[in-house]
Amino acid sequence: MSEAGFRAAGFSWRLHCGRQAIELGIKEAVDRAGAKRAFVICSPSINRRTSTVRRIEAALGPLYAGVFDGIEKDSTYASVLAAKQAAVASGADLLIAVGGGSVIVAVRAVAIFMAEAGDPFKIMTQYPEGKPAYSPRLMAPKPPIINIPTTPTSAMNRAGTGLKNPDLDHRMEYFDPKTRPQALFIDEEVLLGTPHDVMRSTSTTVFAGLIGAMAQVDMNPLAEADEHHAFHIAFNAYPKLAEQPATAPPRIDLCIAAFLQNRSEDDGLRRFRGGPFSGNYAVSTSLHVRYPHVGQGESTCVLQASRIRLSESIPLPSARKVAQAVGVWRDGMDGKLAAHAVADWLEALYAKMGMPTNLRQLEIPRDDLKNIAAETVKNFNANAGMRSAEDQVADALRLLEAAY
Repeated sequence: MSEAGFRAAGFSWRLHCGRQAIELGIKEAVDRAGAKRAFVICSPSINRRTSTVRRIEAALGPLYAGVFDGIEKDSTYASVLAAKQAAVASGADLLIAVGGGSVIVAVRAVAIFMAEAGDPFKIMTQYPEGKPAYSPRLMAPKPPIINIPTTPTSAMNRAGTGLKNPDLDHRMEYFDPKTRPQALFIDEEVLLGTPHDVMRSTSTTVFAGLIGAMAQVDMNPLAEADEHHAFHIAFNAYPKLAEQPATAPPRIDLCIAAFLQNRSEDDGLRRFRGGPFSGNYAVSTSLHVRYPHVGQGESTCVLQASRIRLSESIPLPSARKVAQAVGVWRDGMDGKLAAHAVADWLEALYAKMGMPTNLRQLEIPRDDLKNIAAETVKNFNANAGMRSAEDQVADALRLLEAAY
């Protein structure tokens, strides 16, 4: 432990995991929240191709208030507004998100729009010219949220929100700790209903994030315990998605790994998005938001190895820690050799999993790289006004060229 000590944060939540988790626990979760009108929000495919909404309705009985199934990829502003109107019309006093990151993020925005009286464009993160970005405080009480993730996603128990709006040159960003879920349900049948390619993509995002997090060498003991166990679980479960694509255990394990990673970040009071092993969150986000056919996992893994190789200085303790974790460390390595061994290992693993390893495989036009780089400037999680726009764009373009 650092001599400086540490701080940690805890949040109220209950996790229900396993077979028939919905039937065994969702009514109790709604009752515990004191709610009488539980409203489900999901994508069209969840409502029309799976039995999940019907299972929720049957389990809740008179507490069920209805469903909105129009949430679009990347949590579009238009679909969130429509969901908010439907939730208000139903008399909803609790929201149930069923889906991956797009739906879970969208439901946080629905809760914000239901509660806050301000103009959505004025209460979102602001980027004043020549000044640091800032997120206005959102003080109104929010309706409670229950999340039922259909994939492993770091969104499952966080509080940040980013909405796609084609009328703006950046996402609409909000942050409100009151939108954290009161309960989460990792349900076996729900996860088995997710197509393999979707499961593989979101799992890749979780796995790549844990590779980056393992490079941290100054974690406090609480964060370190969760981070190491999350990595251990994901390291064993991720390859099994290819070996056992239709089984529940690896899917459940990867959801647990994502949950533990989030808890580690809470205990560490920092986000593990920096450093050469973490890829580039802002560039990945720009890619999958700009190109609807690109998933978040694909936009993450195509950059990670290139980001490692481009790094001019890689501290040996961090590189050794990651190299040892994935089994490529050899005595006598310096930081750069160890890091490059990790990059080679990652590319081989992603290729084996059927994931892309360069931008050409995603059919991204090379003449659009400058536009992608320009879109990284207004991403509060990655930049928050701490770097000049010119430096941000130049670094992003350098990475995109290397990953092409």
